[in-house]
Formats: sequence, structure tokens, C-alpha cells
Amino acid sequence: MITIKPLKEEMRQLKTDTYALYLSYKDPRVPWYAKVIIAATVGYALSPIDLIPDFIPVLGLLDDLIIVPIGISLALKMMPKEVLDEYREKAQSELNGSKPKNWVAAFIIVLIWLLVVYLFLRYVYKLLL
Repeated sequence: MITIKPLKEEMRQLKTDTYALYLSYKDPRVPWYAKVIIAATVGYALSPIDLIPDFIPVLGLLDDLIIVPIGISLALKMMPKEVLDEYREKAQSELNGSKPKNWVAAFIIVLIWLLVVYLFLRYVYKLLL
């Protein structure tokens, strides 16, 4: 039988880890390659707009269920343990149930979608002529 409590605790830990990574990004003790993964993952996780919209069946939710946890896991493995512990503690004390929004990541995702639409329309236009 599947119980909800362990899953709920995993989701709470994922939220805390995401915020801890967000807080640790500017710390000089974090290696540059970890910062690249952190920026991409946290930017995507906190973006109010998804690369694959949630209304698309299955695929819309798969990006959130696969991409974000893999990115977070990878970033956590690249972080020095003492830095990670420090920011996890700070994240737990600051987190109040709401996540910050990353409008820069949302803007980038909108630009990607506009580029896809433009390329598609250009392709269709060439087919018609």
C-alpha cells in the first residue's frame, strides 16, 4: 500500500533543496560548474512558465517530474557538503510555503516559444509558396 506521508516529505525536501540552491548560487565556495546547473535548474523550477505547458497531456507534467529533480540532484552532488548543510538550514528557516518567481527564466521560455512559432510559420509559408 502506498502511503502519502513519505511522498509528502520528499516533496517538502525537494522544495527546501530548490530554495537552498537558490540561496547558495552567489556563494564563492560553490564551484562554477555547479552554479551553471543551479542557475538552469532553479531558474526553470521557479519560472512561472514551463518549457512544455502543463496542459499538454503527460509531457506537460513529465518535464516537472523528471527535469527538475534530476537537475536538483546533480547540483546537490556538486555542492560542498558544509555549504549545502548551511543553506539547507537557512532555506528551512526562511521558507514559508510560497516559492519565489523567476521572471527572467519565464521571459527566456517565452522567447523560446516565440522562436518555435516563428520557425513553424516560416516553414508553412515556404510550403505554400
